[in-house]
Amino acid sequence: MISQLHQFSNFWQIGLVEICLMHPLDVVKTRFQIQRGSSDPTSYKSLRDCFRTIFRREGIFGFYKGILPPILAETPKRAVKFFTFEQYKKVLSLTSLSPGALSAAGLGSGLTEAVIVNPFEVVKVSLQANRDSFTEQPSAFAQARRIIESDGYGLRGLNKGLTSTLGRHGVFNMIYFGFYFNVKDAIPANPDPTLEFLRKFAIGLTSGTISSIANIPFDVAKSRIQGPQPEPGAIKYRTCFQTMSLVYREEGFLALYKGLVPKIMRLGPGKKKSLTLYVHCFSFIM
Repeated sequence: MISQLHQFSNFWQIGLVEICLMHPLDVVKTRFQIQRGSSDPTSYKSLRDCFRTIFRREGIFGFYKGILPPILAETPKRAVKFFTFEQYKKVLSLTSLSPGALSAAGLGSGLTEAVIVNPFEVVKVSLQANRDSFTEQPSAFAQARRIIESDGYGLRGLNKGLTSTLGRHGVFNMIYFGFYFNVKDAIPANPDPTLEFLRKFAIGLTSGTISSIANIPFDVAKSRIQGPQPEPGAIKYRTCFQTMSLVYREEGFLALYKGLVPKIMRLGPGKKKSLTLYVHCFSFIM
């Protein structure tokens, strides 16, 4: 039991460091994803323009809007991700753990993880979309209470965008776990510690990048559904695939990849650190 608590503590600590370092990129990603083309008067022209505008109008703390929900979700999210991945692997090992089986285990863990984190994501995105100064916007708890009082706990309230979140996490974990473990086993380990670290880092970075490219349309749909609607009182973005189709028709194919650069900058290295900790510290489940 003490060993397990220590492992969960390690996950929370590395997750906390990752969130604090990478959260500004998550805010920028969300801002790009919720803007509706160049006709949107609040649109950003470039990554640099987004950083500069947020800093000028909202201050340095503007980059940390919505940071509390990810921090609160970090321990259950990572524990669920890796614990369920191992459980799905055990079920699938009734046959052989083929590349497809590892991807299926990753898909299962991603879908399970999504159910846990979606309410936190709803609060986070709504706070990140707020362009008021950091001191003027509501706290995470006040925002959650406001969402519940207005729309309840269901798919229009604290769990809106659930299908998009399921797609985002399911696709990411399916590709990430399947790619990482199969490529890692295919490339021989290096006895030199530095080269071995670089080998694992390169595989983790590549895994995170490919997974991010594959799942970002779901991420864009999630941000549109969970963020502010174009017209107050009217719901334009309702479901995952309806939102993807609408974005594609109105803004073009590339609009489904908005926020890709900050997403890769954040998730590529960040997921590598998480997976390294899993490989070294989660052996008590195996």
